[in-house]
Amino acid sequence: MVEESLETTVRLNNGVEMPRLGLGVWKTNNTNAKESVSSAIQQGYRLIDTAKQYGNETGVGEGIREGLEKTGLDRKDLFITTKVFNGDQGYQSTLDKFEGSLKRLQLDYVDLLLIHWPVDGKYLDTWKAMEKLYHDGKVRAIGVSNFDVERLQNLLDHAEVKPVINQMEFNPLQQEKEILNFAQEQGIQLEAWSPLGGGAALNNPTIQKIADAHNKSTAQVIIRWDWQRGIVTIPKSAHPERIAQNSDIFDFSLSDDEVQAINDLDENKASIWYQDFGWYEPNGGVDTGSVDKWDDSPADYDK
Repeated sequence: MVEESLETTVRLNNGVEMPRLGLGVWKTNNTNAKESVSSAIQQGYRLIDTAKQYGNETGVGEGIREGLEKTGLDRKDLFITTKVFNGDQGYQSTLDKFEGSLKRLQLDYVDLLLIHWPVDGKYLDTWKAMEKLYHDGKVRAIGVSNFDVERLQNLLDHAEVKPVINQMEFNPLQQEKEILNFAQEQGIQLEAWSPLGGGAALNNPTIQKIADAHNKSTAQVIIRWDWQRGIVTIPKSAHPERIAQNSDIFDFSLSDDEVQAINDLDENKASIWYQDFGWYEPNGGVDTGSVDKWDDSPADYDK
């Protein structure tokens, strides 16, 4: 049996190796992001996921720097993801504003760049810019986030470089089966944001029963379920002890029946309702929304 750990990777469709379990930092301010990222790296995490929209790239960059200093690791040992902000979409804007992300992260390149949301009328031009960044060596892989099947197919019809990832809300109660099946057919890796599904999933009696049988938390069972389903997973936490617990999933396995029991919890509800967002305009207009600017943020997010 191959040993599993936080350094275990999946090979993406462009040949790049990506860790299968990492740290997400959504809704985390810069101070907490720095502490979380540094702690995670010291605990063995190698995948860190952020976004310009989160307003914490600066804190993530500081956490990366501190984590590398304390562990003696090199930059190449980490896998860093960020995302193109809705208001930056379009060809030239994507190229220009990407430099701001690199500066805030204190990096020369990122391992994975995603389109954060498919802004209609913009995302194809955004993708062309990302292909240039990929060919220029500024990013090692490019992908998307929150793309339904229709938009992902449209992107594939126009893309020179196939996306390596579709990052989706994915958890026991929201399994996006149509999107998952399409991604698998296309050789695109699914990555789960909000993998724990909040209180509804964490307090689910079926998951609790499985957790009790393994002497594990419901969060650990869900992350293990993702692992066995082949989903890349980025649970978010700002607490070092929770970050450690979320990675303590390699000393047990779920049976086929237990995996199926969690599969059966899917409520089959689409999580993506584009019309609920101000930037969604079928004719190509876009309300850019805003970056989540924290009081502790020193960054200029207009760049």
